[in-house]
Amino acid sequence: MVGYWVLCRLGRRSMLVGRLVRSTYWPTIAIVVFLASRLLMQPGGADGWRGPVLRALTLAVIGSFGWLAAMLLQVVADAALGRFRVDVQDNLTARRVHTQVTVIRRVGLAVVVMVTIGTMLVTFPQARAAGASILASAGLAGVIAALAAQSILGNTFAGLQLAFGNALRIDDVVVVRGEWGRVEEMTLGYVVIKIWDERRLILPSSYFTTTPFENWTRTDASVLGTVMIDVDWSVSVRQLRDAARDIVEEHRDGWWDGRVCGVQITDATGGTIEARVLVSSSNSSALWDLRCLVRERLVDWIQQHHPAVRPRVRAELSPLDPPGHDRGAGKDPAPGS
Repeated sequence: MVGYWVLCRLGRRSMLVGRLVRSTYWPTIAIVVFLASRLLMQPGGADGWRGPVLRALTLAVIGSFGWLAAMLLQVVADAALGRFRVDVQDNLTARRVHTQVTVIRRVGLAVVVMVTIGTMLVTFPQARAAGASILASAGLAGVIAALAAQSILGNTFAGLQLAFGNALRIDDVVVVRGEWGRVEEMTLGYVVIKIWDERRLILPSSYFTTTPFENWTRTDASVLGTVMIDVDWSVSVRQLRDAARDIVEEHRDGWWDGRVCGVQITDATGGTIEARVLVSSSNSSALWDLRCLVRERLVDWIQQHHPAVRPRVRAELSPLDPPGHDRGAGKDPAPGS
């Protein structure tokens, strides 16, 4: 109790210590209670009803230690994730850390569960005998298991490759199978993509190691985007360029990051010319809003200030012949007439 009181006092000054004390309180109490009960009952021997009770207390102690290890792993992982925020502008390092810590935590929890269950089984003499026979045939069983679980192992290794590589991270903006979305969750077996319309696209981890895909935030979240607009040949490109610059300047502290804003004529065939407005933004979500804004405002600018440059079809009509005019007059008579 004195140690718990001291830790609580320290927890008021350190958030990590406070979270550690709160998370490990009940597992520690369980360990102390079960271990003390077993030590008190052990001198009486294992005859009669004491044997099953001692076995149950042993299993409870092992389970409590596994519980404590899992809680410690959770606290350490949460503390590591809390130091790196992903809701900031430059979050490349934070997204990489979140991806790796998430995978490590899941692998660690799986290891803790397996070790705890294995330790419990070892306490049974029958399980120890079965373990010896299993080890004797482990070679053949390993080959059979590897062949049967080839796809599972491939996904697992692909998940580890993604977690500790830089090809894909949590909150990355990707284009997969023609769908735009963000990486919402990554496990050793699959990756969840949150598509822009709130749907979820779930793909195996091996897909991202064997199939090309677009990652818009591989090294930086800033991106470029275009707005295409058709106008008449009579448009003033200089005025169009100034109008586009005025539109994005109004959102310099918001959607536009101030890097790129240009207007170029990319095509001039037929009855219209094609103008491309190139703009930049700090992230893909802001870029989408900026592109829609520029398109809408340019349409309004053309309608209000330069309606004559709207796309139109030109036709040239030849003058009509005067009344009574004979189209055949003045021509030479046909031969033999």
